[in-house]
Amino acid sequence: MTRFSKFFCTTAVAVITGTSALAQEVTLIMHHFLPPVANAHKVMLEPWADKIEADSNGRIAVEIAPAMAMGGRPNELYGQVRDGTADIVWTLLGYTPGVFPRSEVFELPLVHAGSATDTTIALNASLDLLAEDFEDVHVLFLHSHDGNLIHSATEPVRSFEDAAGLKLRTPGRTGAWVSEGMGAEPVGLPVPALPEAMSKGVVDGALTTYEIVPALNLQELDRFTTELPNGDRFGTAVFMVAMNKDVYEDLPDDLKAVIDANSRENVAAEIGAMWEGFEQSGIDALQSAGVENIVLPEEEAAKFRAANEQVVQRWIEEVSAKGIDGAELVEAARAAIADAAR
Repeated sequence: MTRFSKFFCTTAVAVITGTSALAQEVTLIMHHFLPPVANAHKVMLEPWADKIEADSNGRIAVEIAPAMAMGGRPNELYGQVRDGTADIVWTLLGYTPGVFPRSEVFELPLVHAGSATDTTIALNASLDLLAEDFEDVHVLFLHSHDGNLIHSATEPVRSFEDAAGLKLRTPGRTGAWVSEGMGAEPVGLPVPALPEAMSKGVVDGALTTYEIVPALNLQELDRFTTELPNGDRFGTAVFMVAMNKDVYEDLPDDLKAVIDANSRENVAAEIGAMWEGFEQSGIDALQSAGVENIVLPEEEAAKFRAANEQVVQRWIEEVSAKGIDGAELVEAARAAIADAAR
């Protein structure tokens, strides 16, 4: 039980029957790093919390603390749910590098194929394969976004060579490797810090999604976006909604069943499709602001893909040195995504 969880048990005596019944109500606090105007908060997390309450007939309430309202920094969210400062968190796995070495495989370019739906389904179907990454928390669900493209506040990227020397905010270490592979300089920043960094010239742009544009007003900072043809992306990011293990285990079985019915593979397709749909609002905002969208010609895209293949091989070699079969994980992740796409 955490200091933010509130468990209230009352025993009522039924006068007519002479029997007693135990009624339990649970309030869970969910913490995350984006403002309440963000799609993740208002379209994903709030409706999920409302459904938990409805399905439990009001016995579970989920209160959401957005924008790090409970304190700390985004890279501390995983520690908060692991240690019990928060009951539930939504966070980016890349904010705690090295903690989730197996799950990184789904972030890789040429593994993630540009569909949040397919990768989200594959992630949740692969939790047994990834289980050692999550031994200290109870995973409610994993998801990705549609994937990263290049946002630039300075120079257009119309060719592989144009990316050289750009300072790009990256969402995690695999994204940093993608940046390095194209000759750019990766800058690690939580996404809420991106607008200030772009406006002050700390970075030239970012590897991130269309989805985040309205929440951060990137349409006011971007001058160009660059993407690969045919909906492909420069890798993606994996997110986690996780619950403190002790809080989950302390729930009575019928309330665990409510949580389970709204977790993992039971919600993966819906969550993935949701994140694909989020992209359009960002595209619309950029178009309205007159930001130029560049779709790379196939000749230039091939150069980026060759660099991204080196990222995949780098990842395989690094995790294999730690005793993890990286090549097997890449093969398994690609197969899971292909299965989800069928």
